[in-house]
Amino acid sequence: MRFLFIGAGGIGCYYGARLQLQGHQVCYLARGEHLQALQQNGLQITHPDLSFHQPVDAVNIDTLLSDYQCADFDLILLTLKAGATAPILNQLNAWLKTADVAVLSLQNGVDNEPLIEQALGRSRTLGGLAVRIGGHIIAPGQIEATGPAQVVMGSWPNQQSDHIFNPAALETFAELFNQAGIPTRISPDIRHELWRKLLINNGVNPLSALTRLDTRTLTSHPTYGKTVYRMMQEVAAVAVADDVILSKEDVDEMFELISSFDAIKTSMLVDKEKGRPLELDGISGAVIQRAVQLNIDIPNTELVHALLLQQE
Repeated sequence: MRFLFIGAGGIGCYYGARLQLQGHQVCYLARGEHLQALQQNGLQITHPDLSFHQPVDAVNIDTLLSDYQCADFDLILLTLKAGATAPILNQLNAWLKTADVAVLSLQNGVDNEPLIEQALGRSRTLGGLAVRIGGHIIAPGQIEATGPAQVVMGSWPNQQSDHIFNPAALETFAELFNQAGIPTRISPDIRHELWRKLLINNGVNPLSALTRLDTRTLTSHPTYGKTVYRMMQEVAAVAVADDVILSKEDVDEMFELISSFDAIKTSMLVDKEKGRPLELDGISGAVIQRAVQLNIDIPNTELVHALLLQQE
């Protein structure tokens, strides 16, 4: 099949390489020095279970619009920072509307799928999570990744909704991912899964950027570990704004998951170290937005968010 990854960072490049090794056609939308390196030297990935260094098809947005049709692809994957979702959907709006290709979000946060649905319709919107994977650009054209790198995906907002993406086609994509060495499962309620991941993201991402500590150090620390858990509880408290119920068991399970996972630098910590904008709006900002809507206090999330904004 033919896949377009909009966003050629650690996550997109790792999954794209897996699909390419299986014989699928993969195109990456990239920019800057990273794009030049991909075009001139190919893509290099180091992972405990994967060594990849091959030529790849990488383009900038002007080339994508001039040389490709939306119908050239069977699936489009968004692997950008959450803050870039609305701008790229707007920039590619006319191009995307020339075909009925589904768009799968593998991004942080809970606001990407609603933006895709608003732009393209529910039947073209797939929700997804990149689970237990750390992946970063360590140099132009070079990716370092770790973890089992699983994917959870599903029709938006859940399988019980009307006008969703074709379930049989979704099964086909999941089967192809699994054949490519990407452990993948379909969730009947992907919106609930996205909120469960936000438990982890809000718990460790902002705090790691603030403290410059990895996930294992945070969760095992006598004070920071408690703060991580409380920030996860605050996510559960505001999830009802999206008609999602997160139980204490959900919080405990996600806290145990991130506590037992390999010590990794979060994406927000890596961005902090490299001087890039932080994904605050898509993570802690999304939690704060719902808290305002519900008129409830979430002091831990608000404090960490405010401190990071001050540093920015």
